[in-house]
Amino acid sequence: MHDSSSPSGPPLGILLVNTGTPDAPTSRAVGRFLRRFLSDPRVIELPRLLWLPLLYGMILPLRSPRSARKYREIWQHGGSPLRLYTSQLRSGLAQALAAGGADALVAEAYLYAQPFINEILATWRAQAVRRLFVLPLFPQSSGSTTGAVFDQVGRSLRGWRALPQLRCCASYFADPGYIGALAASVREHWEANGRDGHLLLSFHGIPQSYVARGDRYAEECRQTAAQLAAALGLAAGEWSLSFQSRFGANRWLTPATEKVLRELPGRGVRRLTVLCPGFAADCLETLEEIALTGRASFLGAGGERFGYVPALNAREHHVRALAQLILRSTGDWT
Repeated sequence: MHDSSSPSGPPLGILLVNTGTPDAPTSRAVGRFLRRFLSDPRVIELPRLLWLPLLYGMILPLRSPRSARKYREIWQHGGSPLRLYTSQLRSGLAQALAAGGADALVAEAYLYAQPFINEILATWRAQAVRRLFVLPLFPQSSGSTTGAVFDQVGRSLRGWRALPQLRCCASYFADPGYIGALAASVREHWEANGRDGHLLLSFHGIPQSYVARGDRYAEECRQTAAQLAAALGLAAGEWSLSFQSRFGANRWLTPATEKVLRELPGRGVRRLTVLCPGFAADCLETLEEIALTGRASFLGAGGERFGYVPALNAREHHVRALAQLILRSTGDWT
């Protein structure tokens, strides 16, 4: 799924990378996806001799059918939301970059689903791509996400004799265009639905041990949240930050979103808006975990009104912000 136009001269390739998604909301398809995802040492940093028997013997058989049921709740007519929105974002970026004067191939790839990174790069190798810019769609950098992208790009280039010039975006957590796009999405939600009493910024969590070993993710999340709150003119008590999607028995970053959602009504917060700034495209973790399950948790605990602000997806502000980021990073190439 990429723009197949052929630029004159040595082409520039812009590669957008997201996590990936099952091909269908079935136990078998979800199991294949989870097997790839949870087998990556970047995601689960445990010795393979300990982890893989547990993964294949217990986690996949139990988790696959349960996750498949959740995927069915958010599956769209055209397929997986994450794939649909990432594809729309890629298309919008291709148009914006062309309008900005960049003569480039623009493709999307996924860490754990097709099209894989190595598949896109193999195609570009045949097209004699000489310049490559990789943009992981993870604004806040983590070894478990951005690190996995860098790993796969490096492995994919091993067989190249004519290596391309390579630039990779490690993160864009404080990029003004990104912060502005987030702020615009919240303002538009409030204008359409009314401004609720409190804004919760929920980021995907990681184990605390990853941070202890040098992962910058938690600090980048906090900086994104603080800059977004400032852009919205929010006082300290009008917003908060939390971390979602805990997996396994390890200690994860806190506070946990699911706990915060249950506790906020007891603190006097009856009306709530939730945004997930770390997700470039809506997916299971936003649409099911937050917009459905999170909503039920908050209202069940005594909340009165719950609003979910969609991910940036292919919104105009998002496309413009990423296009400007790419043009700044590749300006001397284009």
